[in-house]
Amino acid sequence: MIRAKKSLGQNFLVNENMIKKIISVIDITNKNILEVGPGTGNLTNEILKKNPNFFLAVEKDNNLAKELQKRFHDKVNIINNDILKINENSLSEKPLTVFGNLPYNISTEILIKWIMNMHYKKSWFDYLILMFQKEVADRIISKFNNKTYGRLSIIANWRLNIKKICDIGPHCFSPKPKVESSLLLLKPKENFINFESPKNLEKITRIFFMHRRKKIKKPFLQLFDKDKYLATKLGIDLNLRPQNLDFNTYFELTKEYENLRC
Repeated sequence: MIRAKKSLGQNFLVNENMIKKIISVIDITNKNILEVGPGTGNLTNEILKKNPNFFLAVEKDNNLAKELQKRFHDKVNIINNDILKINENSLSEKPLTVFGNLPYNISTEILIKWIMNMHYKKSWFDYLILMFQKEVADRIISKFNNKTYGRLSIIANWRLNIKKICDIGPHCFSPKPKVESSLLLLKPKENFINFESPKNLEKITRIFFMHRRKKIKKPFLQLFDKDKYLATKLGIDLNLRPQNLDFNTYFELTKEYENLRC
């Protein structure tokens, strides 16, 4: 019997109705599929029934990877590795449709890595269909002037169109987690602001949200060499707090930061 490993954040999806709902979010017939954290292969098995063109699965757990290989043989290419150590752009020449019941303890790190590694002209994926802890999902989809709005909201919405599909109760997993989950559909945006380096957006948001309850005046003047004129130019009230600035304002600030260092 396979036991979930708490150290790897394992909670296996077992509810058949939810599994069918997940794979019906989009039509995956003849798609190139990547599944992250297939676990016991319950979702994997249902994906195969949809006749994908190409199927990769990344599983970090050695024992699970061996069992998956035995079960699916040549139908699925099982990669026994840590998804955080894999260069996703090298996995396929064609965009991948990605399914994932992401470990809650590293889900944010995985998503940000994937976004930061998206090429400007061509994304390595066409859809992400991912399960997150509900609290994390709420931060991803949050808008400004909301207490859940922050760095994750801004970085995710820079490159992705995001839609919440549904919430998923603990009863759908084994073992049952102590928190609810949410299923999100994420698709690359066709139009977005190009930065010299996405790391600059990370830096801007990190510094602004370091003290989210305080006014933005101090981090603004720190980043922009005490240039109050820029705040006027962008229509920014320095008495606001970080969560009061919308996505586009942070994107504009990042461009201005890059221009300042040219």
